[in-house]
Amino acid sequence: MKSSLPHLVIAATAALAFASLGANAAELTGRLKTIKERNTITVAYRESSIPFSYLGGNGQPIGYAQDICQKIVEDVKAAIGSPDLVVKRQAVTSQNRIPLIQNGTIDLECGTTVNNPERQALVSFSTTYFVVGTKFVSRKADRLATLQDLKGKTVVATTGSNTVMRLRGIDRREGLNLNLIQAKDFSDSMLTFTSGRADAFFEDDINLVGQISFSLNPADFTLSTDTLSRDPYAVMLPRGEPEFKAVADKTIARLFASGEIRALYDKWFQSPIPPRGVNLRFPMSDALVKVIAKPTDSPNPSDY
Repeated sequence: MKSSLPHLVIAATAALAFASLGANAAELTGRLKTIKERNTITVAYRESSIPFSYLGGNGQPIGYAQDICQKIVEDVKAAIGSPDLVVKRQAVTSQNRIPLIQNGTIDLECGTTVNNPERQALVSFSTTYFVVGTKFVSRKADRLATLQDLKGKTVVATTGSNTVMRLRGIDRREGLNLNLIQAKDFSDSMLTFTSGRADAFFEDDINLVGQISFSLNPADFTLSTDTLSRDPYAVMLPRGEPEFKAVADKTIARLFASGEIRALYDKWFQSPIPPRGVNLRFPMSDALVKVIAKPTDSPNPSDY
C-alpha cells in the first residue's frame, strides 16, 4: 500500500488540474489556449534516436517516447475539448530542439532529451520516463574499456547533446587530451565512429545499444565499463506552462500506475522492433523501476 501513495498523490493532483481544464476550456491560458485556438499541436521527434524516436519503414516517427507523447496528445484533446485537434510532426536535432520549444514552433518534444538544471532555466520537463547512463562504444579489437584507455584518442559525440559538455569537463579534469569530433545526430556520430574517423562514440547507454544493434556487425563493438553519469529523460515542454505540464504529468502518472508503461517498455526494449526486427534485449534498470514506484521530475542525477 505504501509504495502506491506517490502514484495516488501525483495522479490525484494532475487529475484535478485536468478536470478543471476540461470543465473550463473557454478559460484556458498559455500554450493550451494557443493550441485550442489554432486547433493544432506540433509534436517534435528525432530521426535516429532508436528506440525512443526514429523514422520507421514508412518514414513516420515511431518509438517509446513517441508512444508516450501520443498518449499525452489524446489527453490534451480532452483537456481543451478539441477531439479533432490536428497533430503535426516536426523533426528536430540536438542543436535546435530547445530554440524551437522556446519560439513556439513545437509544443512538446518526445525523444532523448535529458532534464538537467541548466535546461530548466530555458524549458520545462514532464515526469521522468527513462533513466540512462552515459558510456562509450569502441571496437572490441581496440580493447578500450575505461576513460583512461582513451588518452590522446579521437572521440565523437553529438552536437548540442548533454554529452558534449560533460565530456569536455571530464577531459579537462582527467587530462585525457581527447580530440573531440561533433556530429549532427546519433546516426552521423555512429558513422563517424564505424568509418574509422573516431576511436570511440560517447552517448547514453541505450542510444549506443540501439546504434550497435542496427549496425552491420554488432559483434564487433563493446560498451565501456566506465559510466560517466546517470540522467533522466522526459518530455520537453515550454517553460512557465503549468497547465500544459499538468496534462503531461497526469498522462505519465496514469501509465505508471496502470502498469501500461511496462507494456510499452517490453514493446520497445525487449521485443523485435522496426524496421529490421532487432531485439535490443535491454532490461529495465533499477533506477527506472524506482521512478515508476515514486514518480519525479527532478533534474538532479543524484535522485536516480
